[in-house]
Amino acid sequence: MNLIERIKKRFEKSKPKNEYISSNRFFFGRTTAGKVVNEQSAMQMTAVYACVRILSESVASLPLHLYRTNGAGNKERARDHPLYFILHDEPNPEMTSFILRETLMSHLLLWGNAYAQLIRNGKGEVIAVYPLMPNKMRVKRDDDTKEIIYEYRHEKGTINLSSYDVLHIPGLGFDGLIGYSPIAMAKNAIGMAIATEEYGAKFFANGAQPGGVLEHPGIIKDPERIRQSWSQTFGGSSNSNKIAVLEEGMKYTPISISPEQAQFLETRKFQINEIARIFRVPPHMVGDLDKSSFSNIEQQSLEFVKYTLDPWIIRWEQALNKSLLRPDDKKEYFIKFNVDGLLRGDYESRMNGYAVARQNGWMSANDIRTLENLDLIPKEEGGDMYLVNGNMLPLDKAGSFYNDQTQQAESD
Repeated sequence: MNLIERIKKRFEKSKPKNEYISSNRFFFGRTTAGKVVNEQSAMQMTAVYACVRILSESVASLPLHLYRTNGAGNKERARDHPLYFILHDEPNPEMTSFILRETLMSHLLLWGNAYAQLIRNGKGEVIAVYPLMPNKMRVKRDDDTKEIIYEYRHEKGTINLSSYDVLHIPGLGFDGLIGYSPIAMAKNAIGMAIATEEYGAKFFANGAQPGGVLEHPGIIKDPERIRQSWSQTFGGSSNSNKIAVLEEGMKYTPISISPEQAQFLETRKFQINEIARIFRVPPHMVGDLDKSSFSNIEQQSLEFVKYTLDPWIIRWEQALNKSLLRPDDKKEYFIKFNVDGLLRGDYESRMNGYAVARQNGWMSANDIRTLENLDLIPKEEGGDMYLVNGNMLPLDKAGSFYNDQTQQAESD
């Protein structure tokens, strides 16, 4: 084989293929800590489970609405549009909106991609949304049309879905099409946490006592029997702290160090923070309150909304608008989450903010009562009236009231 043929062969092997594996199987597997990490084993870690649950429930609990815009730049909820009921209440006859969004968000956090099949009517309107498992999905690009094809494997075989029939929300990725799993990318950190937790469980299973040596001044005829007898009597957490009675000059000598000396607890705590860092969740939300206090937890919660939830929400909104709305509808309608409830702060801060907004004329009484989930004041009673502080006047109007009064007195 000459040089040109070898170059051609190498090029064919390294040539990019129009196929994308969304399950990241090539990243999963055994870690440097010796533990196999995948979606199921990672969720057995309390820190991973807590982070996935916090983010999934947060996105699922946010109000999701379909809005209609008008020429004046105002917006209103499009309750009469069939898509509003699907987004806000029931995406399909089997699920609520909360359950669907919670499921898709957990897929996004574990696999790096969330897929859902869109059922449309003859007009092209979406009438149902069903979640699809990411580990059964393979994304391809047609060699002729260059269109994206979603190949889904199920019990009865394989079906090909076009991008028109699939809602795809990708996570962080390298090609703009497929997201990579945070679990796969951080498998070594999670594997170390699993190994540390397993070590702690085995430590307590052995009676919370490290291994040691039973010494005898003479010759033991059956050492295995003595070892089993010792393990049955003092092994296991239920037998810890029992008093041992040794005969014939036997002596027990522990040979290992305590878990504190081995920095076992510090390692476990660090791995919890490491996992929280992967998902960008504040440590206090997964139960680590070492660096949290009453004065900074509220600020950390606001930062969680701004720096953690906001990027996910924008990712969701743009994917929903792209896939669920028809081209003609995109000119008039848009889908948006409402995060006001998460940014409200404490009662005193809200009231002070409402007072400033009310006195400066950019919020009415009904605007405030809507945010506080209170009954509205009838329009004829001034509920929609916008007020302004009378002490604030344009500079050229300063002293106008005094001049008017002076002129009135002179005329009288």
